[in-house]
Amino acid sequence: MTFDFWNILYAIDIILFLPAAGTVLYLTLFAAASLINRHTEIPVSKTQNRFIVIIPSYKNDAVIEPTVKSLLGQTYPQRLFDVTVVSDHQDEVTNFKLAQYPVTLLTPNFSHSTKGRALQLAINNLPQFKIYDLVVIIDAGNIVGPDFLQQLNDAYECAGTKAIQVHRVSKNRDTAIANLDAIFEEINNSIFRRGHITLNLSSAITGSGIVFDFKWFKENIVNVKTAWEDKELEAMLMRQRIYVDYFDDILVYDEKTRHTADFNQQRSRWAKTQLRTILSNIKYLPGAIFSKNYDHADKIIQWLLIPRTILVGIVALMSITLPVIYTSLAIKWWILAVWMMFVFALATPNYLVDDKWDKSFIKAPFIILWSYVSIFKAAKVDKLPFENKIKNMKNAFNHIKGVEKRK
Repeated sequence: MTFDFWNILYAIDIILFLPAAGTVLYLTLFAAASLINRHTEIPVSKTQNRFIVIIPSYKNDAVIEPTVKSLLGQTYPQRLFDVTVVSDHQDEVTNFKLAQYPVTLLTPNFSHSTKGRALQLAINNLPQFKIYDLVVIIDAGNIVGPDFLQQLNDAYECAGTKAIQVHRVSKNRDTAIANLDAIFEEINNSIFRRGHITLNLSSAITGSGIVFDFKWFKENIVNVKTAWEDKELEAMLMRQRIYVDYFDDILVYDEKTRHTADFNQQRSRWAKTQLRTILSNIKYLPGAIFSKNYDHADKIIQWLLIPRTILVGIVALMSITLPVIYTSLAIKWWILAVWMMFVFALATPNYLVDDKWDKSFIKAPFIILWSYVSIFKAAKVDKLPFENKIKNMKNAFNHIKGVEKRK
């Protein structure tokens, strides 16, 4: 029995440590690369592209109007851009207000609402006589500066690619949750965007504040089938060897969640999305490596990483519990914990390290703990349809047996 216990313990230790250490090593590489200054002056382009800006808004009555106002107040020539708002399951009062603005307002009543469906609807309802060069995706609640479209136009011409991601930052840090969300967002910007383009790899996209070549987007958005449209589009870009550039100086201000329940729901949704994305794309990894499509291979490896919230929990759990059982096994976990915190600190911009940082740091373990509970609940809910099918099959089988006995 003792022999079996130690074998199981060693197996669990190595099974958890190797992927955790691999994830931290990956994060270290790109966090260090993000420190290299990539700021470049973007020349003003003589070409003026025509934009269609799409704002999918699902039950965002409280924040959609300021987003529309910020986009309509652009210094870019008004004849060169249009705005389409997809108002999905929003109040009639909200729709009435939006209808007063010079935008195209679509009010679908999807039985199953997804952002992908909203984007498809917007593209399919564009006027046939209008020609666009670029499509911009902006989430409800985002705020942009008056020179946003002009910056995008210059950046797109400078980049010379079919997709660019801009810098999404928090516009509110009024609660510990909002501040923690802002920190996580900036860590992702440092590692998965600025760090990647520094090493000439594609930036990750966030689904908001992203610009696509219109023709490419129109041809590919019809192939989006799931609720995680940004990952599907990202996979399409990588398979087609389209580089995604990132511009750190073009800002989109994003409304951060203020409440723990919303934060946990968000993390749960992201964890499920990452798992499903891995299952859909892991088959492409060997081909990406052998064909030297390094952007695609890197993206799949990125999706294979342990999500940061779960990573913190694993490292903390093993660092605390192993000393009670076998101290020597815990030493490497302590080293990994310090290393991981150093990487996160390295990737956090200085402006976020203020008096609000301390409050968020103290609450972070409790928030992450509740995130795990939320993820497990979501996983249990996902099992219900399958379990119901099994239950129905058993009931049907028992019914058939009963009929046969009566005969």
